[in-house]
Order: sequence, then structure tokens, then C-alpha cells
Amino acid sequence: MARVIFGMTVSIDGYVADADGSAAPLYPDLPELRPTHYMTEMIDETGAVLMGRHTFAMGDPDGYAGRYEFQVPIFVVTHEPPEARPRESDRLTFTFVTDGIEAAVRAARAAAGERDVTCVGGVDLGRQLLTAGLVDELRLDLMPVLLGGGRRLFEPDTDLAALGLRKKSVLEVGPRTSLRFTVTR
Repeated sequence: MARVIFGMTVSIDGYVADADGSAAPLYPDLPELRPTHYMTEMIDETGAVLMGRHTFAMGDPDGYAGRYEFQVPIFVVTHEPPEARPRESDRLTFTFVTDGIEAAVRAARAAAGERDVTCVGGVDLGRQLLTAGLVDELRLDLMPVLLGGGRRLFEPDTDLAALGLRKKSVLEVGPRTSLRFTVTR
């Protein structure tokens, strides 16, 4: 069965976006990151993507087909699908899931087959998946930057203390340190 992987890039002080809502300070290495073994391995392992509505809307929805790293079925968790259907391709399709994260995970796992389901972006979606015990692996890419404020990945009131983490690997990719943890229940 497909593993569900939640990952984010974070600053040393735990932020995924600065005080202006920009994640740009966390991705100065993006052009160099794309052709690395680190990224190609992640792309090859991913059979479906879970995405929150906010993350979906941040980009150009019609630009995903053909330009997005993950050319796989994308499952967007939302209360309301967009009015206009975004452009799709023979490999990248969109499913807007309105009946909860469990339904989204079931559908994404079915689509992924033996490959992974990768949850990209979406702090709220990631927290919900972790709290519900639906994440098999947590990947945190630590960037050597202090943002001093902004959007935190884990808020103090988030009830995640019941989860256990077992270190799986540590990898240095340019300036980032990629930490992988197996989530134990």
C-alpha cells in the first residue's frame, strides 16, 4: 500500500513563510534543487499528490499540467471546488475532495498504487493528516535561515504529542538538511 508522506521546508526557527506570507526565503536553492538526485528520487517515488485548497490556489492552476514537478493525479482537499476546472494532461489530473481528509487519502492511495502519496504544501492539511494518524513519513527540509516570525509549521496548541518519530535518514542537499522520520502511532 502507498505510504503517505508529509513534508515541508522550514526555517531554523520553525517557520514555513515569513511575516509577509512569502516562502521565498526558504527556497533560494530552487533552481539548483530541481535537477538533483534528491528531487528526481522524490518525483519517481510519488504516485499521487495531496494538496490543500490554499496551496492549489497559490500557483497558476492551469500551469500545473506540464510544468509542475509531480505529473501525477492531484487530490485537492477543499470545502468547495473551483468554478473553472484547471487544465489537465494525460498524467496530471485534479480531483477536488469535499468529504474530508480520510476520503482524500483513500482516493490518493488508490491512484498511487505502490508509489507514495506526497502531501505538498498546506500547513493546515499536514497538521490534520498528522493529528488523524494518516501520515507514514514526515520530511522536514531545514534551511539555514532565521525568519523571526511568520507562519509556523507546528503551533504550540497543535496536539501532536501522541505521535512518535523514528529517524529514518539525514541528507545534505546544498544548503538544506533533509530530515526523514517514520511516524509511529
